[in-house]
Order: sequence, then structure tokens, then C-alpha cells
Amino acid sequence: MAEHTSSSITIEATPAEVMAVIADFGRYAEWTGEVKQAEVLEKDEQGRATQVRLVLDAGAIKDDHVLAYSWSEGTAPNGESSVSWSLVKSQMLRQIDGSYSLQPAAGGKHTEVTYQLTVDVKIPMLGMIKRKAEKVIIDRALDGLKKRVESGAAS
Repeated sequence: MAEHTSSSITIEATPAEVMAVIADFGRYAEWTGEVKQAEVLEKDEQGRATQVRLVLDAGAIKDDHVLAYSWSEGTAPNGESSVSWSLVKSQMLRQIDGSYSLQPAAGGKHTEVTYQLTVDVKIPMLGMIKRKAEKVIIDRALDGLKKRVESGAAS
């Protein structure tokens, strides 16, 4: 079983405000760091992306791939929302599974965001290097998400 990497950050915004930025794939290149291009290929009946093509440049990991997304907004008893994704097709990746879990904090005025990621590449790569790349992707994405949401640039 593949190991995953995860990290969390608190954002001074509601879970809905955070999720709105996460769901806006057209603007990913502005804040994620690694995503250079994003194109929504399919949407569900609520207009949320279910398949997205991403061009990624994360140093050791460069790829053009398609991910399938699954959304769960505020359905857990604690009000947690989440989005998860898995690999549909890729040039370089064998597996990429990830998720953002959003937990209301400070009475719903803040959000605890946990990003979990598992990546497996088709080329040989030491586990330590792969986990470091995952950690860099996660940390940059969480920092970028926090700055994007708190700056109000999502509006």
C-alpha cells in the first residue's frame, strides 16, 4: 500500500469561501505554484468539475494528466466538507490520489484545511524523494490557498 503525505493549515474564512477557491480550476495557475494549466473536461449536475486536465510542473514531477473529482460539501455530522481526486490518465504518473478536507473552526469563521496526497510515478524514484516532492506540492498548495482566500482574490 502506498504511503500518503498530509499537512494542515488554518484559513481565516468560512469553509464555503475556501471550497469556492478550490473549485475554481480556471484560476489554479494563479495560486497553486505547480499547476501551470487547468481545463475542466466534465461537470456534474451542480456544475462542479468531475474531470479536470492539469499540466503540472513540480520540479521532479512534470506531467499532463486527467483527474476525476468527487465532492462532499457539509454532509458530515461535524459540518466537514471535502473534495477528493484520483488519476484517470497520465503520461508520467501511475497513481495520484488526494483530498482537501475542510473542517469549520472558530464557530465557522475559520477553516482547518487538511491536504492529503499519494503520488506514484512510472519512473523509478526513491521513496524519500517522492515524499519530499509530495510535501513540497502540499505545502505550496496550502500556502497558496490561504493567501488566495484571505486576500479576497476569489471574489
